[in-house]
Amino acid sequence: MYKVSFGNISLPVAPSKITMKTKNNNKTMELIDGSEINFIRTPGLTEFNFEFLIPHVKYPFAYYPEGFQTAQMYIDALELMKKDRKWFQLDIQRQLPNGKTEFQTSETVTLEDYTITEDTGNGLDFIANVTLKKFNKHKSTQVKPVQATEDGVVVKEVTERKSEKKKNNVYTVKNGDSLWKICKAQLGDGAKFKEIAKQNGISNPNLIYPGQVIQLGNA
Repeated sequence: MYKVSFGNISLPVAPSKITMKTKNNNKTMELIDGSEINFIRTPGLTEFNFEFLIPHVKYPFAYYPEGFQTAQMYIDALELMKKDRKWFQLDIQRQLPNGKTEFQTSETVTLEDYTITEDTGNGLDFIANVTLKKFNKHKSTQVKPVQATEDGVVVKEVTERKSEKKKNNVYTVKNGDSLWKICKAQLGDGAKFKEIAKQNGISNPNLIYPGQVIQLGNA
C-alpha cells in the first residue's frame, strides 16, 4: 500500500504511477578535428510528476487521515502552495500488507505547476496532475566594506550559511507519522529510527500512535 503526502495534503487515493526525472546538465563540445568531448556537470534537480484522483464524495477505499474533505479543499491547498512560493515536504510511504514500511521517500520540494481536470465521466470528482521539484537550500554571499583607503574601498567577502535545523529534544506523534519520517524530518536521517525506538522502549518501530511523545535528545 502507498501513502503519499506533500505540504498539507495527504492524498486520499495514491497515484497509480509516480515519475522521478533528474535532468542531465552535461555539455558536449565538437573539436576542430570533428571529434567530440563531454563536460560532466552536476546533475539537475529531480522532478516528481504524478496524477491523482480528488474525490468529491467519500469512498470506502480512500484514505482520510484527518477526516473526509471535499475536492475544493485539495484544489484550494494546491493554489495556496503555488502562491506561497515556499518549499515543503514530499513523503511517499510504501507499506507491506503486515503494516511494515518497506521503503520511504522523503524530499524537500517546491510546486512547479499543476493541472486540474474536470471530466463528466468522473462524476463530481477531479483529476490533478502535479510537478514537484527537489529544493536545495543555498548559501548567500554578501560583500561589505571593512576598510577605506586612499585608493578606494577594501571589501571582505562574508559568506552566510543557513543554520542547520535545530533538533528538538522531544516530538509528539501526529496522524500519518512514522518513526522513519520523524527521524528524517527532525534528525536529518531516517535510518536512526531503530536507535530512537530503542531509546524510547518501543519494541515495534512500526507501531506508534498520535499523541505519543518521542525522546530525540540522545540521537
